[in-house]
Amino acid sequence: MQYPYLKRLPGFEYLAPETVGEAVELLARHKGQARVLAGGTDLLLDMKRRQELPQYVIGLKNVRSLDFLNYDESGGLSFGPLVTVHFVETSPLIKEKFPVLSQAAATLGSVQVRNLATVVGNLCSALPSADMAPGLIVLGARLKITGTNGQRLVAVEDFFRAPGESILAPDELVTEVRVPNPPAGSGMVYLKHMTRSAMDLSMVGVAALVALKNGTCDEVRICLGTSGPTPLRAVKAEEVLKGKRFEANLIEKAAAAASRECHPRSSLRATAAYRRDMVKVLTRRALTRAGEQAA
Repeated sequence: MQYPYLKRLPGFEYLAPETVGEAVELLARHKGQARVLAGGTDLLLDMKRRQELPQYVIGLKNVRSLDFLNYDESGGLSFGPLVTVHFVETSPLIKEKFPVLSQAAATLGSVQVRNLATVVGNLCSALPSADMAPGLIVLGARLKITGTNGQRLVAVEDFFRAPGESILAPDELVTEVRVPNPPAGSGMVYLKHMTRSAMDLSMVGVAALVALKNGTCDEVRICLGTSGPTPLRAVKAEEVLKGKRFEANLIEKAAAAASRECHPRSSLRATAAYRRDMVKVLTRRALTRAGEQAA
């Protein structure tokens, strides 16, 4: 079946740098007229829909220094913008140390999409429904951004400005994701509510990280996806639990606080009221499961 809104790709010039410096220089030279291509699962569709019409497409596949994943006990996890969602989904290391990321990756699109799509591309699309953002946010991940003015580190939590808009300047590129080790004795969960069991955008997504000490909530982080214009830390919900006994009645209060804290909108997939209700349900479930893991 041919969807009427998808057309052939428009004309563009493909540029293939071999170093980060070359890629940044090309972005600066063609400022505002170029887009970066890693997996292309978002960009190419947007071009076929004529939502993006770049004159230049800068492909990163020849920049081999951007295709890496490293881990050490003190520094945590780091990986580059060419690491695919499938790799994160299936990596034994990530399943063991950072399971919230492998859980989120497993919900994204189809097998075919996950084999092409990159984690950094999912972030740079800056969509409220980006599955990889909530888990990275509760883990306290940061992005290394490289541009003509040098490098800077930005928390993933601070990366998003609005739907489809990040803090990246036209001459900047995300060159690394840094994920610190989670607190000792912590549990973490990502839950996604969608119409189908696969190949669907989320109506609501919730990531939760809980660390317990003698039954007391020593650390808790909650991030809501598709619950506002950008991924949202549910800070007021976290305050309900932190420093207190991790018990069912407080979990319920925290879930209700998250529901009040979010700012969903109505769309074809769900009404704002339904999304708010599901934030409460998924937050309760995610906190409960994360707490069980931590215990």
